[in-house]
Amino acid sequence: MQRREQILDVAARAYFRTGGSFDIRDVAREAELGYGTVYHYYPNRHLLIEDVLGSGFEQCEQVLAEWANTRGGLPDKKQLLTYCKALIRLWLSDARAYLVYKMAAEHYAGLPEKDRFSAKRRFMERLYVPLQSIAQCEDDSVDHMLAVLVGCCGLHYYAGNSDLDVDRIAQLAMQAITKES
Repeated sequence: MQRREQILDVAARAYFRTGGSFDIRDVAREAELGYGTVYHYYPNRHLLIEDVLGSGFEQCEQVLAEWANTRGGLPDKKQLLTYCKALIRLWLSDARAYLVYKMAAEHYAGLPEKDRFSAKRRFMERLYVPLQSIAQCEDDSVDHMLAVLVGCCGLHYYAGNSDLDVDRIAQLAMQAITKES
């Protein structure tokens, strides 16, 4: 199980560097594992990416469920702000979870067409629509909020910025959803 987790973490980071065109050998080398070991778990890149996303979805769904269960009553700005911070912290600690939202912003274009529809559907049904419902937003406000979060967190993965101001990013996301300037 530990090796599998190690492989998934490395593959998620490799996805950011290569746009999903990494090779199993690249993952094995970066994970400091033999090619045969990685190939044993994942005979091709598509199965590996599928598992990376599946694991990321589980983490994101858990954070949303925890937030929804603890918020109680109608959401207010402070509760939504808390969710934004929790999501950013998850993404900073787990590249797989960030990849779920990053790829959603790109309509899962990096996936084979047969997998694209199911990933989009899972995202919409389990993450986006529940958030939209909880936040009581029927317009594109949630899109704007997520765009701010994904874009800012991308600095961590693409520019190597490890000093992201979670509070400031969450405030920017809240401005996007509440349309405040």
